[in-house]
Order: sequence, then C-alpha cells, then structure tokens
Amino acid sequence: MLASASAIAFLPSSDLDRSRRFFGDTLGLTVAEVTPFACVVHAGTTMLRVTKVDDLRPQPFTVFGWKVPDIRATVAQLTGRGVDFIRYDGIDQDADGVWTTPGGDRVAWFHDPDGNTLSLTQFVAP
Repeated sequence: MLASASAIAFLPSSDLDRSRRFFGDTLGLTVAEVTPFACVVHAGTTMLRVTKVDDLRPQPFTVFGWKVPDIRATVAQLTGRGVDFIRYDGIDQDADGVWTTPGGDRVAWFHDPDGNTLSLTQFVAP
C-alpha cells in the first residue's frame, strides 16, 4: 500500500530560525518553506519537516541520517562549516570521528542545534 509513497521525515526543534540556518546554510539542504510550525527542507528526495516544539528532549540515538558516497569528503566539508562530530566511548573512531563497522561500512555522527543525533553512512559496495 505505501511501498511507492514518498516518505516524510520529522525532527523536533525549539527554534525554527536556527534550524533553517543549520539545515539550509550549514548542511546545504534546500529550504522549501518556513512557517510558524515547521521548517521544511529537502534531503535528497525526502521531505524533512523540522517541526516546532515547546519541550524537546533529544534522544540518545540517531534520529535521521544520510547515505553518502564519500564519508571522508563529507565530514571534511561539514567540519569546515563548523559541524562537530560526536565521539562515543567504547567505539573505535578514527581522527575524524568515523567508525568502521565490522562489515566495513563507515559511520559518523553529529548533532543539530537542538541536540538531535544525525549520521552519515558510507556503505561498502556489495
């Protein structure tokens, strides 16, 4: 029934102007609309609605991520734009904060201005 429907993702934000600057200017996503209720951006073919909330409790896990072809280049670009990558105790991450999974995929995490955990993943070729 929904297999061919387009997905819409949601992230909470306590400050939509700050989110618009982060997702639009820092991450380079196309801002489609900003209302008093949401900042709508396009992440590839996915609509991402950053929704205004009064009470935000960021979750301790990844809530949104991107599949990227070259994680090193993407991390370097985002670092150059002021994004700090998260380092987790007990996970063997390299100097850039990239973790290589046992299967060879590479993952890096960062926070948006509201503390939501976002990720980049470069999958190994099948």
